[in-house]
Amino acid sequence: MAATKASKEQKYDRQLRLWGDHGQEALENAHVCLINASATGTEILKNLVLPGIGAFTIVDGHTVSGEDVGNNFFLSNNSIGKNRAQAASELLQELNSDVSGNFVEESPNKLLDNNPEFFNRFTIVIGVQLPESTCLRLASVLWSASVPFLVCKCYGLIGYMRLVVKEHTVIESHPDNALEDLRLLQPFSELKNHIESYDLDSMNKKDHSHTPWVVIVAKHLEQWLNEHNRQLPKNYKEKESFRQFIREGILKNDNSVPEDEENFEEAIKNVNTALNPTKIPSAVEDLFNSEACNNITSQTPSYWVMLRAVKEFACKEGNGSLPVRGTIPDMIADSQKFINLQNVYREKAMQDALAVSKHVECLLQSIGKPPESISDKDIKLFCKNSSFLRVVSCRSLGEEYSVDSVNKDEITSSMDNPDSEMVFYLMLRSVDRFYQLHSRYPGKAKITPPKSINGNKMIRLVSPIFYHIIVTLFSGVYNYQVEDDISKLKLCVNGLLQEYSLNVNIKDDYIHEFCRYGAAEPHTVAAFLGGSAAQEAIKIISHQFVPFNNTFIYNAMSQTSATLQL
Repeated sequence: MAATKASKEQKYDRQLRLWGDHGQEALENAHVCLINASATGTEILKNLVLPGIGAFTIVDGHTVSGEDVGNNFFLSNNSIGKNRAQAASELLQELNSDVSGNFVEESPNKLLDNNPEFFNRFTIVIGVQLPESTCLRLASVLWSASVPFLVCKCYGLIGYMRLVVKEHTVIESHPDNALEDLRLLQPFSELKNHIESYDLDSMNKKDHSHTPWVVIVAKHLEQWLNEHNRQLPKNYKEKESFRQFIREGILKNDNSVPEDEENFEEAIKNVNTALNPTKIPSAVEDLFNSEACNNITSQTPSYWVMLRAVKEFACKEGNGSLPVRGTIPDMIADSQKFINLQNVYREKAMQDALAVSKHVECLLQSIGKPPESISDKDIKLFCKNSSFLRVVSCRSLGEEYSVDSVNKDEITSSMDNPDSEMVFYLMLRSVDRFYQLHSRYPGKAKITPPKSINGNKMIRLVSPIFYHIIVTLFSGVYNYQVEDDISKLKLCVNGLLQEYSLNVNIKDDYIHEFCRYGAAEPHTVAAFLGGSAAQEAIKIISHQFVPFNNTFIYNAMSQTSATLQL
């Protein structure tokens, strides 16, 4: 058992540094459903199999074609004629022996007709290259079951993702620029006593130059407050004066030249950090005021129970503050002084977590649940991250597509720039409309080899791309002219704009371009989208980091992207 754990730690070392043991455990317990093992789909699954999801199931009723082999690294010439889910599953499982792979040789529409509850068992469902009608049906089923749904589409040089999740709670959001929780403006009694134990004036040179900057700032701040009628340094001028006040505390040698004390320089640099007021972030205040936090029932998830407990702590024991985080930044100090200071914060964090735990226990009893329903480990993690709590609530696909609830303001304001990424969203909606009318995508060539060419035999003799070229030359450029679809697509675009009463203009160049794409799925775009979608799926599975809300568009032509709330 120990050997297995050690080998896993070695195997997943880098990602464990990102999301920890508990994040990895969440991944290993996850069961991901992928619908359609296209190039984009297999790239997504590749990036989930490698970090070690527990299991995946591919749902795909398609048979592998030469076109599939031409852009999908997880299909080979020998796969042609086989079910695509089965063929892709076999190669994907070779990437990681820890992962269990399954496949279903049916279309999602058949499953929705015969067994819609099939999809309710999964941690997340990822739908790739789905027609709009299928997407809406599946989204409705998953929305009712509260199963996250990630829609992905690669269309020529455009990538699209849509996250559909009713409520996604995040404890560890890992903000990039988190401010330290030092409480120097409102020091708790243990911190105050620890700071008072230092006497900078009577220290020898070694101890003076190895005193943590937190102590240096706190000592000088107390002197400043005594001399300035308990008023903190507020503006730039006052803060500069405070920095100079700290600088004057640096020891001087026999020639009255200041010694080189890096800890004091560190203190001067961190004045703004130290003077940051301790307050509850607005995002957390909004969560405190939400219905889910204030109306706890037996059906309430543990996240909201712990949030309510933290709110009660802030109102009572915390005196308006959240639980102490219990961590301090690295700093210049000798080991013992640093450890002593670290222990002061750590012990206070444990005390606060214990107080929150008691509130949790009372809340659980009030709704008829046993106290052990929420573990102390979970409560400590929640308290540590209480400043960074987030909840992502997306709109349903039904709301987005409904004429009555479409987000016209977002679309119209974005289209003030006719070349913004929003135009690609409208074009993707238009090609879906084209598909509904014509059962194919605009510009999609139905290339059929003449009887004189044995397709399956030739694809094994030459590369898929050369096969595609040979068939095209033998059967005419296309079975129809791409130009014929331009006018048809334009009608779909105009119909979409009229239906939603959108007074915007889409350039003809975009209509022509989408016809030229012919619903192609270039591997370069599929690979980029695969990495992006897998990243969002891991956020959903691990409940760490904040996923986008709710639409992501990638433009491979200009290498730009945008997140839209639709």
